[in-house]
Amino acid sequence: MEHITLLIGIVIITALVFDFTNGFHDTANAMATTISTGALRPKTAVAMSAVLNLVGAFLSVEVAKTISGGIIDEGSGIQPEVIFAGLVGAIVWNLLTWLAGLPSSSSHALFGGLIGATLVSVGMDGVNGDAVVMKVLIPAVAAPLVAGVAALVATRLTYRIARDRDPRDTAKGYRAGQIASAALVSLAHGTNDAQKTMGVITLALVTGGVVAPASDPPMWVIVSAGVAIALGTYLGGWRIIRTMGKGLTDIQPPQGFAAQTGAATVILASSHLGFALSTTQVCSGSVMGSGLGRKGGVVRWSTAGRMVIAWGLTLPAAGLVAGAAALLADQGDWGVTTVAVLAVIACGAIWLASRRKPVDHTNVNDVEGAPAPATAAVATDATAPATADAAEPVGIVTAAVRSVAPPPTETALAQSATDTTPADPSATAADPLPAQPTGAEREARGAAPTSTTPATSAAAPAKATV
Repeated sequence: MEHITLLIGIVIITALVFDFTNGFHDTANAMATTISTGALRPKTAVAMSAVLNLVGAFLSVEVAKTISGGIIDEGSGIQPEVIFAGLVGAIVWNLLTWLAGLPSSSSHALFGGLIGATLVSVGMDGVNGDAVVMKVLIPAVAAPLVAGVAALVATRLTYRIARDRDPRDTAKGYRAGQIASAALVSLAHGTNDAQKTMGVITLALVTGGVVAPASDPPMWVIVSAGVAIALGTYLGGWRIIRTMGKGLTDIQPPQGFAAQTGAATVILASSHLGFALSTTQVCSGSVMGSGLGRKGGVVRWSTAGRMVIAWGLTLPAAGLVAGAAALLADQGDWGVTTVAVLAVIACGAIWLASRRKPVDHTNVNDVEGAPAPATAAVATDATAPATADAAEPVGIVTAAVRSVAPPPTETALAQSATDTTPADPSATAADPLPAQPTGAEREARGAAPTSTTPATSAAAPAKATV
């Protein structure tokens, strides 16, 4: 009994580590669009999300019951070693997808890990196939589609209602709406994802004979799981926030509000029904739906395709890692120790790899391949129209114009260049390098006033670009 108690303690600690990784892996679900549109500062956003995740952990236990007594058969001979191996598989996959910046499903990583370890140690009898299909696989397909359609409709409705209003007049309202909807998503995330760790810990207690089968999670389990996911959320999964906020589509405040509201509705409904769905898939589907809902909006399908591939690989990949871990863990104490050491080494290697190109709250809105001025314009100006592809380089003139007005046509750019060229002698054929510092020379010669310089210097690059 003493050995079992020690092993259960190891399983509980490992489960809380998974809960911590779940927190920073899924922070993007609630706060990516809010951060990308500038509605909240990055650190403020993750702090608010952390508090609400903690509160949400106390609102329901239906999902925890699905984990502890639905997917895995408690009476099939499941031992704590099996749960430990399943958690290791989920943690390793979570960290790998975080390193790649892919918003994969922490929930499916956990399910895959538990199923893979159970199949290796117990066999098919240890898995409730009907529960896996009805409460995992079907929601995995349906939830992002439902959330995407809801966000698409909500986005179009939002733009239609505000079509006659000045965007500057509605900016504050959308900002408040984004903050409120992001808070709702964070609360919903706590009611769904924190409960999964509660269910795993409760399952470990049941297999060790500490609590009776079909029991609700003890209060100390609820508190510890809520604190762990809140701490992970506050750490901030900045790599995945960048992908969700900038990599899928260019989010404007009305889109962010519609996407977050739709996602929160789907997640809260599923938590009430006991569906342990992926909040990542729901929120990703909502973001893509909001991109399609705005006229002229663009969804970057290459990034979306990588995400879908990661979703499809999550269950089997986590299951394979967990199955290998279960083979070792079943060998006894030395096997469990070996699995623990290998898991620590793998996690350390992934963390070291992430330090080569760190992403944090200071550069989360930077898009690789895009110049800094364009990125800053998209991140800070809530009323600026989004570009067709923020990852593609744009000129200095284009970035400046987009920060205050819709992109002009080529004809307008050419006409602007024709109208302003005579005012600046430095923009003639005799001076082919408009970037040369000629302002002081113009003042010495008594040329045009300095106030005309911005329009002049902007015209020359625009003409060259056309």
